[in-house]
Amino acid sequence: MPLAPARPTRRLPRRLLQLYAGLALYGASSAFLVRAGLGLDPWDVFHQGLAQRTGWSIGTVSVAVGALVLLLWVPLRQRPGLGTFSNVFAIGLTMDATLAVVPDVRGALAQAALMAAGIVLNGAATGLYIAARFGAGPRDGLMTGLHRRTGWSLRLVRTGIELTVLVAGVLLGGTAGVATLAYALAIGPLSQLFLRVFALPPEEDASPSADRAGTPSAAPAPAPAPT
Repeated sequence: MPLAPARPTRRLPRRLLQLYAGLALYGASSAFLVRAGLGLDPWDVFHQGLAQRTGWSIGTVSVAVGALVLLLWVPLRQRPGLGTFSNVFAIGLTMDATLAVVPDVRGALAQAALMAAGIVLNGAATGLYIAARFGAGPRDGLMTGLHRRTGWSLRLVRTGIELTVLVAGVLLGGTAGVATLAYALAIGPLSQLFLRVFALPPEEDASPSADRAGTPSAAPAPAPAPT
């Protein structure tokens, strides 16, 4: 049954707010992990390694890698959305902006606190932008596209991709450490929690038989990123 015309109009402002708030928070939380100095998530280990080799900022590298990964969607026949294109640019830009104002921290307690804040905020960011339902980020779309084309499990595809970029990032000089392990263990449960927190509520229509909004798609275990 077709949706009532007023429904998307009422829903759109909140969805847009969630999308861009989530992407901005994702970039900021990634910057917190950089400043904590205890390791990064696998994709950011790769971005950091490339940044050291190219002399570009890590946010600029994130944008470039996101754009290149998006090109891989073409043979995989993935369909991007507003959230996909926004993800490419917003996360890298907000990451660089946050790094410009947040200094490195020193001392084990301060580093651990900033690491924990970065991981929790990253989970909240993931819940925000995925629940907005504007499309997967380029890295998540690569995972689901390979899953559909190969028939391999999502867990296997994701593990393979993240191990590949992690090893490549370390070889390039990126930082892996205790935060990398903590992120891998915590981001899935955190994303699921915040997906429930930020899920769009069903909207009432004049007709009691009209369709209601569905639940958001399951969270990928990493950004999003960003992914």
